[in-house]
Amino acid sequence: PTPTIGMVGRIADIHNKMTLGFKSEGDAIYIIGKQVSDLASSEYLANLKKIEKMPAPYFNLEEEFQMQQTVTSLIQSNILESCHDLADGGLWTALCESSFVNQFGFEIVSNKEIRKDAFLFGEAQGRVLVSSKDEKALESICNQMQVPFAKIGMVKADAAIIDQEDFGRIHDLKELYDN
Repeated sequence: PTPTIGMVGRIADIHNKMTLGFKSEGDAIYIIGKQVSDLASSEYLANLKKIEKMPAPYFNLEEEFQMQQTVTSLIQSNILESCHDLADGGLWTALCESSFVNQFGFEIVSNKEIRKDAFLFGEAQGRVLVSSKDEKALESICNQMQVPFAKIGMVKADAAIIDQEDFGRIHDLKELYDN
């Protein structure tokens, strides 16, 4: 059994709400939080490699807290266009889910210091995928709050491109995801 938490809140300004969907072609895509080469307890290992018993993924409570404070500040400053946690399925799933909402795609470059499968499918905690029109302000706040970040690419129209390799159209990927 998985514990579930339900929350109800009040948004004072409905125009200041944050969603996971990419909003505009050309927005910069970032990972906020520490990137590590870790596949532990991932859907990737469980489903594709059939490895079921493994340690928990990387997690540092202090880093998580600081990253959450930073993301809250970015949202309150109206710097982010979208925000999505990196959890089940890792970066690949978050990129796809962010693309499906408004049918925008992405073009990213992987972190060469991390195994490509860990970069795309790792479920290490303390990371968030965001998009923004204001790269300078985003980077300034992340630097000020001393939280790691990396620009990984841009929002594109209807394409999933990683390291210049085309992985298909967003509507086709959504069909696969839904079925």
